Amino acid sequence: MATQSYLLTLITLFPLLGVPALLILRSEDHTWIRRIALTVSLVEFVISLWLLRGFDMANPGYQFEEYRSWIGQAIHYHIGLDGITLFLVLLTTFLTPIAILCSWTSIHENVKGFFVAIVIIETAMIGVFVSLDLFLFFLFWEITLIPMYFMIGIWGHDRRIYAAVKFILYTMFGSILMLVAILWIYNLSGTFDYPAILAQMRNGTLHIPPQTELWLFLAFFLAFAIKVPLFPLHTWLPDAHTEAPTAGSVILAGVMLKLGTYGMLRFCTTLFPYSAHRCSSWIAVLAIIGIVYGALVATVQTNYKRLIAYTSISHLGFVVLAIFAFTSISVQGAVFQMVAHGVSTGGLFLGLGMIYDRRHTYEMKQFGGLVNPMPVLMAFFLFICLSSLALPPLNGFVGEFLILIGVFENHHAWASWAASGAVLSAIYLLWSYQRVALGEVTVEKNRELPDASPRERLILVTISIVIIAMGVGSTFLTGRMEPSADRLIKETTRTGTIEYGERPPTYIPRAAIDRTMTPPATAAQAQVSLLPVSAAAQPATSSSGQVAR
Repeated sequence: MATQSYLLTLITLFPLLGVPALLILRSEDHTWIRRIALTVSLVEFVISLWLLRGFDMANPGYQFEEYRSWIGQAIHYHIGLDGITLFLVLLTTFLTPIAILCSWTSIHENVKGFFVAIVIIETAMIGVFVSLDLFLFFLFWEITLIPMYFMIGIWGHDRRIYAAVKFILYTMFGSILMLVAILWIYNLSGTFDYPAILAQMRNGTLHIPPQTELWLFLAFFLAFAIKVPLFPLHTWLPDAHTEAPTAGSVILAGVMLKLGTYGMLRFCTTLFPYSAHRCSSWIAVLAIIGIVYGALVATVQTNYKRLIAYTSISHLGFVVLAIFAFTSISVQGAVFQMVAHGVSTGGLFLGLGMIYDRRHTYEMKQFGGLVNPMPVLMAFFLFICLSSLALPPLNGFVGEFLILIGVFENHHAWASWAASGAVLSAIYLLWSYQRVALGEVTVEKNRELPDASPRERLILVTISIVIIAMGVGSTFLTGRMEPSADRLIKETTRTGTIEYGERPPTYIPRAAIDRTMTPPATAAQAQVSLLPVSAAAQPATSSSGQVAR
């Protein structure tokens, strides 16, 4: 496989160039530390925009691919991106300079360490999205944990140690299970290379027994479900968000949670297609519970930051539901919603962080009537709330609408239950805004609060422009996502037939069956890499009952 370009390596590793530049500065030189960190992140964002220029919309495969040996014969430096990961990488490079800007005046202790953590975590998150080697993917996955652990534990609020330890324990538990599953797959396939493993499954040289596949699927899925987080594995998230500094919450909600949904989409559905279909109904139940539960719990919160944290549980439940609906439209909606949620919820945490910088509290009873002293800030905050509750034609509407349409194709009941989350989101977002912003000033010290500064207005305007652009120009994103989404769905339904919901009998390779029969093509059947022996013994029939020839 020839190396096509070094652009993706440059984008992945460029933020690390800022680490030595930051380390050689004196710890007291806060101004230049901030400037260098911001410059590195802005240059990184500009470089990442070249991906759009060179990206081929019609190509559903991996682009900007790089492949070279790394450790022995088994582990390779293999990276690439497709329409699914393109905008997740751009989301990462977009939110990082915003996170640095929002911390310009709020971080006063160990400033150097804080900005070093941000640039390291940017490299790690990009690495997760572009890795096509399972070992490399796991390496970047683990690197994301350490900077976030320190961001919460060192620069967080009163209960920061508790929140940081809870965060690391939950995520490390899932990581251990995923590592065991990765090593098991290597033992079966002889490689960590993800495309090579899929190729072995397609040509019949790799056979994973159904029960083994189920256990491997569950190991991967649990690691990703903790990261999302999916109900009932969500309890670490409200504490982590509440105690994290504003930049930590922006990165955590904006990008890090998407590592879990991306992992489900990329690996769970393609490496273990039979088990993914087999477990889809149970996963959908958990996703729907998370959508409704997260919305209801958010409604009764008195701490504004915890309220926004629970909105993430609800909104990402839509993404998980869309992934396991197994339609091209739902997959496009899932990816679009990941990006839209990163921008909108990141914007909510940014606006709330600006309020916190003035009042040093997240308790809603300490607010009330804030639109009077801060009309500009609260106007932008309302706009971002409307985006988060999926008001047309903003970005949140496009993602949720695509998800509901895609899910409804095959599962009417799932879509009906999930739609209730859209209604509840309007309740908790508008009601909380009413209590915080509207009416008369209820706390005397709020009367003299300063409105948004030029730096804060720049942040809010930038977020608002992206929200509008994504909503109005949604086809710019979906047009690049669609070919890769179609290809992924084919991978999850590849080269064989099984009636999902039934326990399969003994399996034989599809390659042996292809010589004797043509696979059925009924819509009621789904595709996987292996066929039951009982199916191989009978001729294929069309939907009309005639023998296919």
